[in-house]
Amino acid sequence: MKKLDLYILKKFLGTFFFAILLIISISVVFDVTEKIDNFFEHGAPLKAIVFDYYKNFIPYFANLFTPLFVFIAVIFFTSKMAYQTEIIAILSSGVSFRRMMFPYFLGAAIIGIFSFLLGGYVIPPANQTRIKFENEYVKNRKEKGLEKIHMQIEPSVFVYMDKYRAYSGRGEHFSMEKYDGKELLSKLSARYAKYDTATTKWQLSNYIIRDFKNGVEHEISSGKKLDTLIPNITPKDFKEERKYFEMMTNTELNTYIDEQKARGVGNLEEFLIEKYKRIASPFSAFILTLIGVSLASRKVRGGMGLHIGVGIALSFGYILFMTISTTFAVNGNMNPILAVWLPNIVFTAVGIFLYMRAPK
Repeated sequence: MKKLDLYILKKFLGTFFFAILLIISISVVFDVTEKIDNFFEHGAPLKAIVFDYYKNFIPYFANLFTPLFVFIAVIFFTSKMAYQTEIIAILSSGVSFRRMMFPYFLGAAIIGIFSFLLGGYVIPPANQTRIKFENEYVKNRKEKGLEKIHMQIEPSVFVYMDKYRAYSGRGEHFSMEKYDGKELLSKLSARYAKYDTATTKWQLSNYIIRDFKNGVEHEISSGKKLDTLIPNITPKDFKEERKYFEMMTNTELNTYIDEQKARGVGNLEEFLIEKYKRIASPFSAFILTLIGVSLASRKVRGGMGLHIGVGIALSFGYILFMTISTTFAVNGNMNPILAVWLPNIVFTAVGIFLYMRAPK
């Protein structure tokens, strides 16, 4: 790396982290102002507010808007370089515009990798504490659980539960059916089902076991209580907690999606969108960097303010585009991969167009 590369990289990363620090500071002040009444009303301890909520809120918020911060940082310092004629001096010295992009893309790679690791492995565990705090002290919301649950836990083994209440950890009207092809072999029914974390078994109350032979009821047994091991299901499979996917690391998210697909569970769009977004969002740092450099490297009438204004408009357009496309995917009208990557594809075309028109 040459002095020019280090100079641009230092400006890029320095401006990026300064922008994050500034915007997060403002966001925390506004968030405290908005939620302070909830904190007092629900009796939130000061220690929990600082360490359970804001300690985890800050990295979550920073990573969420990393593409926006990257774009603003590139627009700001590149526009300043252009109006101080530094860009002209660089190009006049024989450095091509393509070569000048190297430290920009290196900075984008550093930020993108950092964002990927942060969003995939660091923030999800922190979100467990943050969302639990919000449910208890901000929203005062209790998780309700699911209803009308029907899933395949093994080949030819199906489980049904009418209701699962997370606050009590108990399911109602539980049944498990085993098949041999289309022939029903046995059916286990219970009025209530509760998971015992110590034994990793399900405690069934008021149960009935029916065994079948040639489709005819052959043997019946019943009782008040039965502890049984039911493979591949735990209470986490019945959670309806708000944005549960935000609390999963990449490994956990991939495992969960594979398990649910194997069970024949539908409505996985939100989980798939989260999976693909964790890759597409860091990649967008390269796209927005290309747009930012191409846009801000030319002197235009209106000065730096025009560059920043256009840059902010484009970045918010990117976020709006992403929101609209993912909404269509959640509603089942668009493939999740296409929904997540479509903004990147469109803005890559915009970036290439601006790059072709940038000063060479």
